[in-house]
Amino acid sequence: MGLWRGSHHDLAMQEADAQTVLGDFEDLTFEHRGEHFRFHQQGDRFFVETAGADGVTDDFEIGFTFGVEPLQQYLVRLPGGRLQALGVAWDTRPAAVGGQRWFHLQPDEAIPPGDVLHWTGPAGNWNAMCADCHSTNLQKGYQLDGDRYETHWSELDVACEACHGPGSAHLAWVDSGADASLDGAGLEVPLGSKRVWQLREEARIASRAPPSEPGGRGEIDVCAPCHSRRSRIAEAAHGDTFLDLYRPALIDEGLYHADGQIEDEVYVWGSFVQSRMYSAGVTCSDCHDPHGLRIAEPDAVCAGCHRAEAFDTPAHHHHPPGSAGASCVACHMPSRTYMVVDDRRDHGFRVPRPGVSERIGAPDPCTSCHSERSTGWAAETIADWNGGSAAPRVHPGEVLHAGRRQLPGAAASLASLADDRARPSILRASALRLLGAQQDPAWLPTLLAGLRDPEPLVRLVATEAVEVLPPRDRWIALEPMLRDEVGTVRIEAARVLAPLRRGITDPRASRNLDSALEEYREAQLQNADRPESHVNLGLLHDRLGEAKLAQRAYQTAVRVGPWFMPGYINLAELHRTQGREPDSERVLRQALTHHPDSADALHALGLLLVRHGKLDQALVSLERASILAPGNPRYAYAHGIALSSTGDLEAGLDVLARAHERHPGNPDLLVALATLHRDAGQLATARIHAQKLLALRPDDPGAQALMRQLE
Repeated sequence: MGLWRGSHHDLAMQEADAQTVLGDFEDLTFEHRGEHFRFHQQGDRFFVETAGADGVTDDFEIGFTFGVEPLQQYLVRLPGGRLQALGVAWDTRPAAVGGQRWFHLQPDEAIPPGDVLHWTGPAGNWNAMCADCHSTNLQKGYQLDGDRYETHWSELDVACEACHGPGSAHLAWVDSGADASLDGAGLEVPLGSKRVWQLREEARIASRAPPSEPGGRGEIDVCAPCHSRRSRIAEAAHGDTFLDLYRPALIDEGLYHADGQIEDEVYVWGSFVQSRMYSAGVTCSDCHDPHGLRIAEPDAVCAGCHRAEAFDTPAHHHHPPGSAGASCVACHMPSRTYMVVDDRRDHGFRVPRPGVSERIGAPDPCTSCHSERSTGWAAETIADWNGGSAAPRVHPGEVLHAGRRQLPGAAASLASLADDRARPSILRASALRLLGAQQDPAWLPTLLAGLRDPEPLVRLVATEAVEVLPPRDRWIALEPMLRDEVGTVRIEAARVLAPLRRGITDPRASRNLDSALEEYREAQLQNADRPESHVNLGLLHDRLGEAKLAQRAYQTAVRVGPWFMPGYINLAELHRTQGREPDSERVLRQALTHHPDSADALHALGLLLVRHGKLDQALVSLERASILAPGNPRYAYAHGIALSSTGDLEAGLDVLARAHERHPGNPDLLVALATLHRDAGQLATARIHAQKLLALRPDDPGAQALMRQLE
């Protein structure tokens, strides 16, 4: 308790008063791109004068503080039981390093009322976005009918029971005089005795001391829910595994760089489970005190297991002793800044590979310090340190990078990486997801093998990937997954098998699928305040042939999140499949009133206009969609095909060729380029694209047939 008092967990959230509020409320004004904030006090109460959701300036009382270091945010009560975090925060760092000031969390953007990022909007909503990791025993209490929250908690901060579960049995253990018959000190989630790391005299790196009992993975399951990028799938229950309660993000583009380095705000778990430290059995509390949390000197923590005589020396780090470059964490835990001032270290503990970084466009720790130098210089320098030998020829990051771009040969490398059980499961699962996205039947055996993998993350992604199988094969492959021991796998199997439900006659099989489908529904309702969940429910109803329920779910998604485009897109598509094209167009135009620059809505509207024969209007929408979303090859494909169908073949080919340069491994673009050049009589150029397609998909009968035509 003594270590916990004053820790970041203890101070995660506090009622606003003179002791807890760190910001300057002495009638201070802050302006940001047209937004006005005035911070002031009335006795012991704190207020901010600013524009609310309706754009009208008003005084809002600060109800709670949120965090303490390196910034403090402030929560305001709004109607509907909502607590909203202001978009302006107080920099609690010392003034000497730029702190003691108000700053905006979106410094490069103007955020008007009504924007999803405005402090009154969903991105600033504490109940949905922050509460369960900053409070203990939180009950979100969202009421869908009234679109309101009745949120409750046991303790305002992250207290003992947040990690250890209900404490009544522990108190009974204490009152009993520490009766040894009550295992785990009466804690519902006993973390167990940890093995000790032992740095033997002849060793460079510590190993676990006897006894060799397993330990620590339960501890990571306790930490992971709040220190990971994830979505909840079940009501939190102390003692359940992480993957029974949450679905974590993988090494996906936009979240992580291809080599696994952190990119977006993904917290710690996803990078740590990639590390050799995790594979060796290191757990969170080996480096962090679980109650006080602070690390006074990170390099000293490293030296507890990595002998200083071997590692804290110029022979290892090649920098002057005591310099920034000599620090363990500078090279192996590079930091990235979030929320403007919050530096967070990558927990992948990687060896710097500047050559790999240059090839895949990832950050390089060397040139983050040596900013005047190139990554090529850094790669050559490290090679010289190693006696001229280069780093391993193919790095996993290069494999994922090639898979993201669908480069020729990527599939084979992805399959090899996914099959390698010596690699971290999150890396293998990420490779398998990219392999599945190729939709190449040649790699189906690898996907099917993933269903039998001992790692649940791999089984989860394999379940997701085999959705492309014909119905009978899909049922044979996935029916056992409905009984998987891990919740995330069961509900993914239910989602993929849902379209087959009406054809199942075996009572036991029906019960298994119905049970998993109910788990899936409950998982979505965990986040009923988010439009994504209602879109997922709509898709489920659609797969089950329940069109009216699907329509209702999509309409709920639009009502809960009018800013969330997939709600509109799926509702419009449902109308289309039901033969209600005017309703489909109405929904898409409604979406564009909210977001005129939504590439998804523009693309869908363009396709609708093509079906109606309004090609001139369609081209405007399709072109705009492809410009707004150059990373989506489908949009450029649709634009190029539409142009060529109007008779402007040259313009259509130009759009497709430029898209092919951005997405050289996309087979649809290659097919379009080959066939359009063929039909125009440009056989030599058509053959070039057909050869590229065949190199990408050598076993594809369609690619083989196209090549034979052109020969």
